[in-house]
Amino acid sequence: MFEEWGVRSGHHINNAWVPGRPGVEVFSPIDEALLGRIAEATEEEVGAAAQGAAAAFPAWAALGAEGRLPYLLRFAEEIGARADAFATVEALDAGILESRMRHGIVPRAQLNIRHFAEAALTLQDRVLETAQARHLVRHDPAGVCAIITPWNSPLMLSTWKLGPALAAGNTCILKAPEWAPFSSALVAQAAEAAGLPPGVLNLLQGTGAGTGAALIDRPELARISFTGSTATGRAIGATAMGRLVPCSLELGGKSPFIVLPGADIDLAARTGALMYRNATQVCLAGTRLLIHEGIFEAFLERMGHYVARLTVGDPRDAATEVGPLIHPRQAARVKAYVDGAVERGAEVRWGGAPSSVGALYFEPTLLTELPASDPIVQEEVFGPVLVAQPFADEAEAIALANDTVYGLGGVCFGPEADAVRVSERVRTGFIWVNSFGIRDLDAPFGGCRQSGVGREGGDWSFEFFSDVKDIIVPKAPFEPSFAHR
Repeated sequence: MFEEWGVRSGHHINNAWVPGRPGVEVFSPIDEALLGRIAEATEEEVGAAAQGAAAAFPAWAALGAEGRLPYLLRFAEEIGARADAFATVEALDAGILESRMRHGIVPRAQLNIRHFAEAALTLQDRVLETAQARHLVRHDPAGVCAIITPWNSPLMLSTWKLGPALAAGNTCILKAPEWAPFSSALVAQAAEAAGLPPGVLNLLQGTGAGTGAALIDRPELARISFTGSTATGRAIGATAMGRLVPCSLELGGKSPFIVLPGADIDLAARTGALMYRNATQVCLAGTRLLIHEGIFEAFLERMGHYVARLTVGDPRDAATEVGPLIHPRQAARVKAYVDGAVERGAEVRWGGAPSSVGALYFEPTLLTELPASDPIVQEEVFGPVLVAQPFADEAEAIALANDTVYGLGGVCFGPEADAVRVSERVRTGFIWVNSFGIRDLDAPFGGCRQSGVGREGGDWSFEFFSDVKDIIVPKAPFEPSFAHR
């Protein structure tokens, strides 16, 4: 189906396409049409990718940031040159809005590469002066990095990791998501067209249980960067710890969306409707609406007004605002969560059922009248289902916000001083005040508790993808001594 774009279903190892053995079938979430069958990597193919990356590492690292810059700028250009292909492919296999791909995600993917390529130029310019010595702080490339991305935004999330990893001088093995694998082939294609040397960026297709498990157990790995479910993150972390391989794990979330007294209700309600974008298959979405009891009904009425305007439909249609769920298993999971909550007494304010658009579409849904302990309040649904709870004062809002095992993101609307004060006490990796979705590449991104380990963005990405070295030059002549001081 993707022949016109040159999309391959196999692996890309040392700048050569390897067909691989037949693996799982991939279906479009739009209409469940068969898109193709991806390869499942054998242990030999995983080994070839790891060994190729290890062999390419010394020369790529030796180029330095200035030497790598032209390659990475061309890589960004080649991604942009494939904007139509990326938009079409990710709409078909990931269900992402085609218009959002063209106008938002592809430009952001290019920026991910360019920004870190240029930022790496300053990595070695750090000197710490102390009374005794001059400390020359270097960020040396770590080695071979496994980059494992999820299906809900393959291009954006892969380039978010590849940008700093490659710019820091590492070589990479990208593991494509099995439910939305085809745009990763375009990433490899763009890298080869940009002239990245063989082995610098390899691609492996396949399942997490097969290809993914074999990859993270390779002795060549120096780093593992993963975005996905908390359960999978735990498994990756356990394997990595056995080899003492550092991991960056960006995992699930159940983020609070807090609306305080004095908030701009209309702005908050319009932003609340945005939580249904990408069918709420977004880890950082504010899926728990915590609304002050004095404005609870007024807010829900206003938000319902905006939600009613949302168009559920084919992601290739420019009018669509809410696309499909990724897979029949995910659709069944979402329906089971909602049905179970209703059986336990939840009130459906809107939605609550599959959409008539197609088998994998679900109506934007809001549930109320649920205790904080209910599974749908506590657990990540990863579908267009929000819950709303009233609170009496700031203390209760903070307690409710912190009453999950997660700590990824958050949103807080209200008078700025009040919203900042509340945000400071919410246990989360980041929180937007009177806004949503602002992402600056120099700022830290990541979660706490069961939402992950580590931070990505800016210097935090380079700290992870580098071995930080201190070269200590004394300011006074050094005299060896066994004396204890």
